Amino acid sequence: MNDKYSSAKREQYGQRLAAQLCDQHFGPAPTATLDGPAVLRFTPIRQVNLFVVQQLLAQWTGEMARLRSPYFDFEAPDVRQALTQFMNTLSRRIKLGRAAFEPLLARAIGDTLGVATNPQQAFEQKLLGTQPTTTAEQLRDALRYLDLDKALFQGFIDTLTPGTALERDFVLNRFRLYQEANYKAHTPLEKVVEEFSQLLPLSVGDLQDQAPAAEATKAAEAAPAVPVAVAAPPAAPEAVAPPVASAPEPTPLPTFVAPAAPAPAPVAAPPAEPEPIRRPLAEAAAPAGVPLYEKLKAEQPASAPLSETLRGERPSTTLAEKSAPKVESLREAISINQRFSFINELFNGENMEYHTAIQHLDTLPNADVAKRYVTEDLAQKYGWVRKEEHVNKLLKLLDRKFA
Repeated sequence: MNDKYSSAKREQYGQRLAAQLCDQHFGPAPTATLDGPAVLRFTPIRQVNLFVVQQLLAQWTGEMARLRSPYFDFEAPDVRQALTQFMNTLSRRIKLGRAAFEPLLARAIGDTLGVATNPQQAFEQKLLGTQPTTTAEQLRDALRYLDLDKALFQGFIDTLTPGTALERDFVLNRFRLYQEANYKAHTPLEKVVEEFSQLLPLSVGDLQDQAPAAEATKAAEAAPAVPVAVAAPPAAPEAVAPPVASAPEPTPLPTFVAPAAPAPAPVAAPPAEPEPIRRPLAEAAAPAGVPLYEKLKAEQPASAPLSETLRGERPSTTLAEKSAPKVESLREAISINQRFSFINELFNGENMEYHTAIQHLDTLPNADVAKRYVTEDLAQKYGWVRKEEHVNKLLKLLDRKFA
């Protein structure tokens, strides 16, 4: 499968579809911008939106890393807390115009098709990154940005020994063997192509390195040399149509030019958490005169420790939690990244159910009542099995609210 499909064709399709979607959204309002919730619901294909967010947060992490200086103590508690507050404030001001957003969208579309056509490469680029070693916990943390074939990748991560640093080559070889043994668990490429085709026509053949033999035969039969050969006298062999085997190969599509804002490799353990929202494919057929942004509008993202994204190799929440101030409202304390995670992992991707639960928690009188609502009512309703990590984060936020 790896050498059967063309990355150039995949990426060129991403450029074309991104341009079309941006025309629909920005055409009526060229100066319009997108905030975080709008990005998460820009297309009806959830994986595309998550890959846009992953690129955005990777750029964010890089920007914050460049802020550091050898002349100042960035590990001092008050500096760390000030950076956290700064990042929280800025996270509520995501503002993407077309020029910045379209390259991210094109890359995300190509990467989504890449997961379907080359899962080994997707595992290396989207989960493993460039680090020489990794752990099961780091891979699981990066998994939050995957929706397509998530169960397959999760199954592999579950086979790794927790808390153990693993060599990159060892993990890659293990995944190759696991993927070959579980190839039937992949989402069929035809299904993924069908989703995209509802937005912009696409077929499996459009992604292949070469046109199928049937298409080459059809092209040869349509060549002008064929009728000439039929009408020519037998003594004129030069007029006979060339055999199909010698038909020229189709001209390859131009190589994709990298977007202006490429996504760095995923940070080893970013706590940034996505908030996926599924949208029906029928939305793609919306009239061009109706701005997509009206459908994408959502409430402003709230604040919380975005400093988690600053530390690539270990969670940075420990120090922040020790000095975390009391919060008046859960809605204001939960960052956009945590919302991604809570909605995706705890509320089955349902945005409204998440907000209903958070609003109810904000009305409860004390921590005991609020925690019982989380651990009994919500846990039973949504079947929170193996969700301890996310539930604990929510409980810690309740501790801050009722401190």
